[in-house]
Amino acid sequence: MRIADMIPYERNAWDNAAGVPAIAESIREFGFRGKIKLRSRDNPVIVSGHHRVMALKSLGWEELPDEHIEFCDDLTDDEVAAFRLADNKTGQGGKWNRALEREEIRRLAKKVNMSKLGFDFKAKAKPYGAERMRTVDALNLGLVNGDHTDGRHDMPVLKRCDFVPTGLLPFNYAKTATDKAQTLHFFIDDYQFERLWASPAKYLELILSFEAVLTPDFSLYMDMPLPMQQWNEYRRRALGNFWQRAGATVIPTLSWTDERSYGFCFDGIPRYSTVAVSAVGAKDEAGAEVWRSGMVEALRRIRPRRVILYGGPVDFDFGRTEVIEFAANTSFGRDR
Repeated sequence: MRIADMIPYERNAWDNAAGVPAIAESIREFGFRGKIKLRSRDNPVIVSGHHRVMALKSLGWEELPDEHIEFCDDLTDDEVAAFRLADNKTGQGGKWNRALEREEIRRLAKKVNMSKLGFDFKAKAKPYGAERMRTVDALNLGLVNGDHTDGRHDMPVLKRCDFVPTGLLPFNYAKTATDKAQTLHFFIDDYQFERLWASPAKYLELILSFEAVLTPDFSLYMDMPLPMQQWNEYRRRALGNFWQRAGATVIPTLSWTDERSYGFCFDGIPRYSTVAVSAVGAKDEAGAEVWRSGMVEALRRIRPRRVILYGGPVDFDFGRTEVIEFAANTSFGRDR
């Protein structure tokens, strides 16, 4: 069964999103064990296994064999609701024998990286690599790997996208939005979406619920040190790569400063794709020339099929490239 067809229960009371990376690591290490329980084949709302489904999506799985799926056709709606609560509650009733837990972790430490599976404890002797994994986790270095990067700057790559947004919605309205037939954008202050980088798995289900998403517009400023610009560009691309592998429709957002940024800002962006760009820089007198020079370079290097222009129009010749303008802070666009 297609994982994308499994529908999260919107009133699920148990939130273990923080544990999704460990669940994903367990699946990667040992394979998928157990079952995902759904309401019925015709109504595949998740009864049990929300976080395992999130983990599968984060790993890029698209299908789950039928032997790992169980339908709850024999239960009434009230029984399903009660079972969903009971299934989560019963797993919380036990407690660890800490001495035995430590002994087992120490015994397995040389063969299995238990810290990646969510097992750790405060003690003088820690499993080898545990502290390193904390750094890896804090920097999200496991979000992408060498198979997902390219170019001399090792930027995460994105697949070509040919999608045209129905409308644009700022991410800070994503949780309260009732209309999911919109594309999320991040042309807002960085603090309003830094949480995506802090907890990528936690917001994955929300991202996937919309028709598409632009890569985050982490700020690049002219007076920002170049390594910080590269880090923000990396974060933009890493989240986009992560979402795309999980099944989201992802439109690359372009941003740049001066010519020193062109390499890392455009490496890994697919050619002949739909891309998005903010027109704010083009309307600022001090930055207008920088914006135009960068846009010329983007058209030359990337040759986008289509540009989603947020905050347009601007005084710029896009040549034969299709441009779709969206006014700032609205969901309405028009072809140009």
